[in-house]
Parts: sequence; C-alpha cells; structure tokens
Amino acid sequence: MIHYRIAIADLHAHRFEVTLTVPAPAARQVLSLPVWIPGSYLVREFSRHLGQVSARQGSREVAVHQTAKNRWEFDCSGRGALVISYPVHAFDTSVRAAFLDAQRGFFNPSSLCLRAHGKESLEHRIELADLPSSWSVATGMDRLNEKADAASESGEGGSWLFKAADFDEMVDHPFELGSFWRGEFIAGGVPHEFVVSGALPVFDGERLLRDAQRICEAQIAFWHCHKSKPPMDRYVFLLNCVDDGYGGLEHRASTALIAARRDLPRLGQPETSDGYVKLLGLISHEYFHTWNVKRLRPDVFEHYDYEQENYTELLWFFEGFTSYYDDLFLVRSGLIDEARYLKLISQTFTQVLGAPGRKHQSVARSSFEAWTKYYRQDENTPNAVVSYYAKGSMVAMALDLSLRSAERASSLDELMRALWRDSGGGPISEARILARLTELGGEPLAQTLSTWVHGTDDLPLPPLLERMGVRWGTDKPTLAQRLGLRVAESDGALLIKQVLLEGAGLEAGLSPGDEIVACNGWRVRKLDDLVLTLDHVEPQRLSLLVSRDQRMLSLSLRLPLHDSAAKPVTLGPLDKAPARAQGLRRAWLGS
Repeated sequence: MIHYRIAIADLHAHRFEVTLTVPAPAARQVLSLPVWIPGSYLVREFSRHLGQVSARQGSREVAVHQTAKNRWEFDCSGRGALVISYPVHAFDTSVRAAFLDAQRGFFNPSSLCLRAHGKESLEHRIELADLPSSWSVATGMDRLNEKADAASESGEGGSWLFKAADFDEMVDHPFELGSFWRGEFIAGGVPHEFVVSGALPVFDGERLLRDAQRICEAQIAFWHCHKSKPPMDRYVFLLNCVDDGYGGLEHRASTALIAARRDLPRLGQPETSDGYVKLLGLISHEYFHTWNVKRLRPDVFEHYDYEQENYTELLWFFEGFTSYYDDLFLVRSGLIDEARYLKLISQTFTQVLGAPGRKHQSVARSSFEAWTKYYRQDENTPNAVVSYYAKGSMVAMALDLSLRSAERASSLDELMRALWRDSGGGPISEARILARLTELGGEPLAQTLSTWVHGTDDLPLPPLLERMGVRWGTDKPTLAQRLGLRVAESDGALLIKQVLLEGAGLEAGLSPGDEIVACNGWRVRKLDDLVLTLDHVEPQRLSLLVSRDQRMLSLSLRLPLHDSAAKPVTLGPLDKAPARAQGLRRAWLGS
C-alpha cells in the first residue's frame, strides 16, 4: 500500500509534516502534487506550500531531483521502500486546500499528498499523528482501528488510520480536525454526519440536522424514487463557520462548506433568516452534486489529469442545473414558501440580466473558459463573462418549464433520472443529453436547448413562467444600475469597482479604481449622495470631481432615465391564473 503519515509539526507555524512510504519503487520513481482540485476549476499551484523534500531507502539517502514546479524524481536502488518527508505550510481558510492553527485543522489530500506515479491503483492509507488530546477527526474516508488509537481515541502520541481503494478515492475525502460540534441523522437508510467548527454558543444544531435531513431525503427520493439506495454508505458534511465567508466543494461521500457563523440557526429563534436560507441552499447544492458531477459527470472527467487543466463545455449542466435544483429543493421540502422561492430566483435573473457579459459569452464557452475567466475575475468580468452557475440555472428552468407545459408533458426531473439510468451513474456527453431530451420533448426542443447553451440570446422565461401562473415584472432600478456602475463605499470613500458597457458611467469616462470625491460642488461619501446634489435647473447633469492615481479629474455625467437602465426582476403569482397554470405550478414546486 501507499502510506502517508500526516503529523502536526507546529500549530503556531501552521505546519504539517508529511512522511510518504512507497513500496517497491521504480528505479527512477516519479512523484507529483496535483495543481488543482476537482470541482474548483483553477490551477492553484498547491506545491508552492511544500518545503524541502528529502528521501531515503533504509539508511541510505536518496537523491531528489525536482523536474517541474510540482514534480520530483528519486534515484532508487533495489526494491526497498522509498520514504519521503516534507513540511507543508497550511494557512488557506478556503475549502480547497489546507489550514492549521491552534483551534482547528483541515486539509484536502490533493494539497498535501504527493502522487506516486505507477502506484495510483494501490490501496492508499492516511495516518494522522500528534494531534492535540482534545481534538477529533471527521472525514468520509473509511477508518481502520489497527494503530495506537486503540489505546486512545484521540490522544497525543496516538494516531488515526484511514484507507482508500486508490489515489482518486483518497483525494476525494477532505479531513476536519479539532474540537467541533457533531450530529447525526439517517436519510434514505444511509447515516449522515454533520460536523460544525467555529459556531457560536447559541447555534441550534438540532434544527440544522432536521432541515438538512429534509433536504437529503428529498434529493434521495428525487434520484432513486424509493427504488434503490443512494450511491454512498455514509455521508459527512464538514462546515467551518467564520466571521464572513461562503462556499462549498463537493466530494463523493462528503462536502466541505464555509459560511458566516451569524447565518446559522439560533436557539430560541424559530424564524428563518435570509442568511440561513443561503446556507440551506449551499447544503442543497453540494449534496445534489453527489449525483450530478461526482458520478453523473462530463465524459472528459472520467479520468482526471491532476497536473493540468481539464476542459469541458458542460459546466452549465453540472453546475448550472445543480444551481437550479438547490433552492428548488428548499421549497419542495417545505423549508421555504413559494413567495420566498420566487424572490430568490428573481435575484438570479437580475444578476444575469444586469451584466453585459451575457451578450458576449455563451454558457458553453463560459464552462470551457472557467480556468481563465470565471475563476479569475477582475474589473472587466461583468462585461466579458456570463456565470455558468446563474445563467445555467436559468437554462435549466427554461427547459423544465418548456417540458412541463408541452402537450406531451414531461419534466427536467425525468430527464435527469433518465440520464442517471442510461449512464449507470457515470460519464455523459452533450450528445447524450440532447438525445435523451429528444426522446422526452422532441427534436425541436433539443435544438432549442443547443441554441440556448451555445448562443447569447436572453431566454424566454417571462412567457414560460406565465404558463406556470407566475407574473414577470420589473422594479425601479437602483442608482448604481442606472449609472452602470458597481461601487464600494468604505471609510467615507466612494470607489468605482466596475464600469459596465453601454452605461452612463462608461460614457462619462469613469474607470475602475476611481474615487468620486465630489458632485456638483458637494463632497460625497456614498453613491446616494449624488442625488442630493442635483441642480433644479439641469437635474440630469452631474459634474463629478474624481481622483485617479493621485490626479484630480473633472467629468460630466448625464443621469439616464429609469427606462434606459437595467431593472431588477420581480416575480409573483399571476392574478386569476387559469386552473391548468396553478396545477402546473404546484407540480413544479412540489407544493
């Protein structure tokens, strides 16, 4: 087997010490560290956190040759085990890499564990050592009870031992270390564990368990229709609570989550805050990935290449369709009502329709270019990029409503389950998706989906929602929307972050990084201060004093009328909706 001993070397220096044992090494044994982690499409260069690599066979030191940024080669002699040691600095608070301090530890094996080339199919084991006596371990990886942990469940000097069938399975299991809250529930006959680190004392753990259980049971029933068990024997949620943060990363039998601790449910407060709804949506999203991307996945992801980008045009399906179902399962499981759901999706519509990038990039292209554009956002992102998450969810909704309202009624639910059955829960292609859709909804709808995915036109959601008895409306735009600006108000300064194409701000000559100092002769500190300075003679003209790279500029901006600006979308029940529309809406939302 391949054996990793991961020890805590120094909590305050945030350092793990890794010792890797490779049996029967090749004469020129190659090892490498992944440059990315599946589910997060950016080359992250984890090897930059590794210290000096040393190696030995028995008592003999082995020469180490670093041949690339993340690759090492070792001159071995004979078949004696190769033992490699190296420190790893761990201070990434995200769900993607590794973190260690005096309160908690966390790591994805992809950021700590070198891959022994030619040995990937062997059993891989991880031994955790030198943990503080009060710490516990949570992971979805199978645990063995063969080592010193028989004497101490989690004591210093003891160890924890885990096994995976191969390298791919090992790197798909994150680890949470520390003194955390832990709860359990059963869903679909499968044990589920929920681990929460960093929660406030008023955290209502029992409510979180009840609500997560409802989501999991609804999704298991969705995929398996009570006819078969979920594709995992156990599932673990690893939630790290911080002052400000949000995100998640899916794995085959677990997920790593990060959220603001103020968004957790609180004892004695039965209401459901917007922050808690956001957290429940994240839980729903990552759990749905258990099927849609971890198993049902792009055919090019059948075997990952951990040393370079893995391109696909299908993230609109695997991330976008998952984004459609995440909040939909909140209303279907009764955690939010219909009105709140419509408010959530209207926010998504507003986000997409308010960004010019939707006119310049398709969701298929956005998927392919995720490595260089979506995950490397800058001041021009809203002008050049469309989110395959957000617009992908709109594509899913447009497809679902088209299927439901057709003469031969079907649904996206049926399509998802059919693809699962067809592939055996494995790789699929766009051609397979379109072929199955043709069987369910006809060739014209399949051609329409291809146009939506590879084109840049807006989707016909207003009439489709009307068929469900939902009214599409718009609200008064904010001042930022009228001006085509995205700003930051900080410490009494009004800073321009992004300037949208075809907006008044661009026409006036404003640029990202500008600070608006004054308007019409008055000092301003917030965007809304601009309207307080309007001249009654020419109220649409703003004379701006702008600071740019220590220079003061005078710019003239014409305030556009409301009708010319992007408007927030509002959704609500259609007055006196026909009975068929009401029935379709109930079937869609599961209410």
